Amino acid sequence: MPSNARATHLTRRGLLAAGGVLGLGAAIAACGGESKTGTGAAEKSGSWEFKDDRGQVAKSASTPKNIVAFTGTAAALLDFGIEVAGVFGPTTVKDPKTNEDKPDVQAGDLDIKKVKIIGNVWGEFKIEEYLKLNPELLITDMWEKNDLWYVPAEQKDKILKVAPSVALWAADHSMPQVLQRHADLAASLGADVKTKKILDDKARFEAAAERVRKAAKGKKDIKVLIGSGSPDLFYVSTPVRPTDTLYFKELGVNIVVPTKLDQGGWFEGLSWENVDKYQADIIMLDNRTSALQPEALKAKPTWAALPAVKAGQVIPRVTEPIYSYAKCAPLLEDLAKALENAKKVA
Repeated sequence: MPSNARATHLTRRGLLAAGGVLGLGAAIAACGGESKTGTGAAEKSGSWEFKDDRGQVAKSASTPKNIVAFTGTAAALLDFGIEVAGVFGPTTVKDPKTNEDKPDVQAGDLDIKKVKIIGNVWGEFKIEEYLKLNPELLITDMWEKNDLWYVPAEQKDKILKVAPSVALWAADHSMPQVLQRHADLAASLGADVKTKKILDDKARFEAAAERVRKAAKGKKDIKVLIGSGSPDLFYVSTPVRPTDTLYFKELGVNIVVPTKLDQGGWFEGLSWENVDKYQADIIMLDNRTSALQPEALKAKPTWAALPAVKAGQVIPRVTEPIYSYAKCAPLLEDLAKALENAKKVA
């Protein structure tokens, strides 16, 4: 993922300890038979199988009902008509005004009081709670080949023994292809992905894409920078690997391409003293809770001096999109609007 969070996650993969996790056999024996039915789709009879983006085929004797998924993937499946029993990944944050839990930006329309949260931060995956759900399927994203997003590497072998798993690309493929894969998975799980609502959402997405294409054609000189702020560094993302920016580029958006990428080919980290290395007319800023938001960035004088910031041409970037047409259409609409209204300032 092209951001400071991605950098932190990849370096921490080999460092996080799996301490406190019960042995798999002992945990299964201790957990009993609690079960929560997650799917809201129509019942499908017979065996089930699905070939995921690793090339692996997940199989079960019947269509999985007790599903546990990465939060963003669960939110996408919900929009396609599939409910899950449990989630892991950024799901809740504390409301600073009330100190109560509220949905994270990645939770979409998930009912955070209804789903079982077995992990809310990087490295947290409570196997004991996972087992209590009697999971029949585990689903998550994949940003690097065979790297299961938010499934701790130290616990991966134990986790994958419990139930079949499905991993879908969240990088290196354009957004329409990734959306289709999520729709395909939902359909295999019993969802009707041809409802009027979903077809209308898809039509809205396609119309928004054409609006971006038209706006980009009329504003070829407008440069868009994809950025993410951390206390020490500002990360400028390549448009080539993330599904959203890859699609923006295909639609003709003039996106800044950093020249000194990290080892994974995701981004270039700039010190705040050098944050003006790349000039841009629009900045799309990482909206995740792990990244600094505009209010916090006001404390950075070099940020405030950027032409796009001074011109008020900074818009949120949904760095980890929820892959449903309902959630991706607004992303394109917001970008189109920004391009249509943008002035050349860099």
